[in-house]
Amino acid sequence: MPVYQHTLQLPAFPRGFHLITRIIEREFSDLQQIKAGILHVFIQHTSASLAINENADSTVRGDFERYFNKAVPENAPYYQHNYEGSDDMPAHLKAAMLGHSVTIPITDGRLNLGTWQGIYLGEHRDHGGRRTLVVTAWGEK
Repeated sequence: MPVYQHTLQLPAFPRGFHLITRIIEREFSDLQQIKAGILHVFIQHTSASLAINENADSTVRGDFERYFNKAVPENAPYYQHNYEGSDDMPAHLKAAMLGHSVTIPITDGRLNLGTWQGIYLGEHRDHGGRRTLVVTAWGEK
């Protein structure tokens, strides 16, 4: 069973939740060689996250951002880790809550996501910069 692995650099995104499904599909061309398999996407950062959710209505992404900003506020008096800015510790907490990877089935060379599903990058810093993904796929040709 072949295994394919690539490191992908995402462009810098502003703080918020962003659909990156198409970027992964475009940049990871080995996906097309797999008839049935698995894609694993891992982000190499502690202040950004990955999730799967609604891909059609952008208000969902805005609601995600507002919810997490309220659930994990900046400048909480109990934070000790704050030397990189007021968004730093909340970014780490949000990333821990949402996670650093997603796993998706591959069917006939395509991601087998549901009709309304897409891969989100959660950018939790005001100026997070470019993010690095390790994308691994394996399966039957």
